[in-house]
Amino acid sequence: MSSHSPVRQTVPVQLGNRSYDIVIGSGLLGDAAKLIAPLLNRPKLAIITDRAVAAAHLPALQKALADAQIESDTMILPEGEPTKSFGDLERVCDWLLDKKIERNDCIVAFGGGVIGDLTGFAAAILRRGTRFIQMPTSLLAQVDSSIGGKTAINVAQGKNLIGAFHQPDLVLADTDVLASLPPRQLAAGYAEIVKYGALGYADFFAWLEKNGASVLALEPAAITHAIAQSCHAKADIVARDERETGERALLNLGHTFGHAFEALCGYGGRLLHGEAVALGMVMAFDFSVARGHCAEADSVRLRQVLAAAGLPVWMRDIAPDGFAVTKLVEAMQQDKKVEAGQMRFILARALGDSFIANDVNVPDLSAFLLANGAIEP
Repeated sequence: MSSHSPVRQTVPVQLGNRSYDIVIGSGLLGDAAKLIAPLLNRPKLAIITDRAVAAAHLPALQKALADAQIESDTMILPEGEPTKSFGDLERVCDWLLDKKIERNDCIVAFGGGVIGDLTGFAAAILRRGTRFIQMPTSLLAQVDSSIGGKTAINVAQGKNLIGAFHQPDLVLADTDVLASLPPRQLAAGYAEIVKYGALGYADFFAWLEKNGASVLALEPAAITHAIAQSCHAKADIVARDERETGERALLNLGHTFGHAFEALCGYGGRLLHGEAVALGMVMAFDFSVARGHCAEADSVRLRQVLAAAGLPVWMRDIAPDGFAVTKLVEAMQQDKKVEAGQMRFILARALGDSFIANDVNVPDLSAFLLANGAIEP
């Protein structure tokens, strides 16, 4: 850590007796023990991570804990979306029980969204609920998946369909670890940052239009501000609607389309989650334009911001031959927001003004998809 004061911000998530802080900034890996120690019932914890994160950052975390005389055991999993599976969930739970992790101990999710989701779900069901800490190491996890208590695994029928709400005790988002990410991973996380501006914060979207390059270059003030603003946006919505009975669904802007693209691409790395969300957001805005809700100029602005980051903004960018329209619709009908068989989409009236649409029918959706790159079966 540098000798000058690191750039840091703290964002509270207000959930009564389950409230917690998101700490964002430089040097948090080295200070992790100091920040975690007050939460520990005893000086012992378990770390779940993946091979890539372990190679780059695990020794620093283990040293910080050892220096503070906190005992830690670590389980290292393969990286990638296929790890969010029943098989790996069982292996994690068995390992935690073998290590005699108790209900009042802490499990640390040290990785990106896959590790955070899997570890959080294991914590939710282990001994009927064990405490855990999120230490997100990807930009996408720092601004989205580590916050709000959604935990899940994937199944053949779709993404995140088996899971639980289980809030962490603390989120530590060290901006220094982002330097080890490849540009594609950074861009995928940036898509989720853009999402917050597009769904409800027009001023933040305008800031990103001017400062997006600085964010992607990981300039300390810019990246910390972008992460903090994203966390504030999500924390505010989660505090009002923790279990997604209403407005929290707005956080799924782009996800109904995006999850369908991911399902058809097979979760194997061909399409990253943030890339799917980027294209999904553009599709949601284009669909809003087609339905007369939104001005085309707003969809153009969104496409420009995402394209400037190298993200996919046309269906042909991820599927040159197109996806079968029936397969896309079928995947969207498995979306978690479906109620009584009726699809719900997050659409937009303008940049910074999204809403939940309950009146989308299959013929209109199919016609839109066919007009925008899907193909007949």
